[in-house]
Amino acid sequence: MPGVNRHGRGWRAGLFLLIAAFVAAIDQATKLWIRSHLPLGESLPEVGFVRLIHVQNTGSAFGLFANQAFLLTLVAIVGLVLILLFYRYLSEYGVLGMSALGLVFGGAVGNLIDRLRLGYVTDFVDVRLWHGYHWPAFNVADSAITVGTIALACFVFWALRKENGHFSGAGS
Repeated sequence: MPGVNRHGRGWRAGLFLLIAAFVAAIDQATKLWIRSHLPLGESLPEVGFVRLIHVQNTGSAFGLFANQAFLLTLVAIVGLVLILLFYRYLSEYGVLGMSALGLVFGGAVGNLIDRLRLGYVTDFVDVRLWHGYHWPAFNVADSAITVGTIALACFVFWALRKENGHFSGAGS
């Protein structure tokens, strides 16, 4: 492909894989620590704005589709394939795009490992909002997926604006 720096493409591929592997490894390590050191349902500290809590989530985000392990595993695998296809498209673009995809891919792999091994995902971060309300418990993989998705949306928006010449100084 004209104008594509093969060295740059390899570096971006390495960045994607490094971020994905790092996220999946940290996710699995933190979940292992929680399962090993905190009994199911217990939290550290017992009160506070942010707590560690041991939760087994058989559903997806916010506990939706509880006890649908096969469906959620299938959706995760399809999602990973789509990320790899998107990666192929974005591999010629910027570091932000590769980093965002690495975060999403690594997070999806981390949660998929739990589903395949355990039949549920270990969640452990509990954030209390106000008057006893709290955000549903989440984990490192969920955080990486969320941050990666937001970064990817920003990257796509930026790339489309650049392609359409909306940046000052862009030619037609």
